[in-house]
Amino acid sequence: MTKLELKNHQVWRDLSEILETLDTNALAKKHLELSDYKICGYWDEQDKYYETIILPRTLEAELVSSSIGVTYKERFLQLKFFLIASAVDDTQAASNNPQKLGELVLIYNENLEFIDENWLLDIDSSMLEIQF
Repeated sequence: MTKLELKNHQVWRDLSEILETLDTNALAKKHLELSDYKICGYWDEQDKYYETIILPRTLEAELVSSSIGVTYKERFLQLKFFLIASAVDDTQAASNNPQKLGELVLIYNENLEFIDENWLLDIDSSMLEIQF
């Protein structure tokens, strides 16, 4: 029986190189801009429905994980971001206390075309503008 080990396989080096050269922050920023920083039709963890959630424009997306998925017919890239915003008030610039507002998962096909998104938001955050 042949023992197969992938840890030193060329595929991992190729995938690492792709992920290192990919500007993931630009992908997240573009996605937020295309949606005008709005999420329409959000269901929270308690199955409560929100018509529209407006995210702050000071939002930054920090890549926390990336993965490659392979199914029988498809291959895809999944990028998970923390959504972080700095509080801004009338008397000072952005606060030094950034707040995690949630997570965003973006999924792209093998041609780097957008497939899907998944949001997990801190609905109790005062930085979100919520419309029921």
